[in-house]
Amino acid sequence: MKRWFELRRSVGLWAFMIHRFSGVGLVVYLYLHLAVLNQLRGGPEGWDEFIALARSPLFLALDVILLGGLLIHGLNGLRLTLLGLGRGLRWQKVLFWASLIVTILLTAWGALAMLGQ
Repeated sequence: MKRWFELRRSVGLWAFMIHRFSGVGLVVYLYLHLAVLNQLRGGPEGWDEFIALARSPLFLALDVILLGGLLIHGLNGLRLTLLGLGRGLRWQKVLFWASLIVTILLTAWGALAMLGQ
């Protein structure tokens, strides 16, 4: 368990830890998502409650966090796949920073789209 929280100066270790935490976060989100969708079983009233919850500022902020988690996990997963196939080994640090920058930019763009309405 101690090794999960070792903070060295290795970019690869940071990428690996971000991938772990985003993966765990996405699994937790899945169960929360199912719990919220359970409201729809209540008929039209449940649907109205669901829509009100989905439009709340807290829920929209969580959607932005979800978007960031999906992007970093997916882009870092693509980077790891390339490395696993022996491609881009020389550029693994550049690929990590590029995926992080793309994640930040796309999350900011998505946040503006979601919260700007």
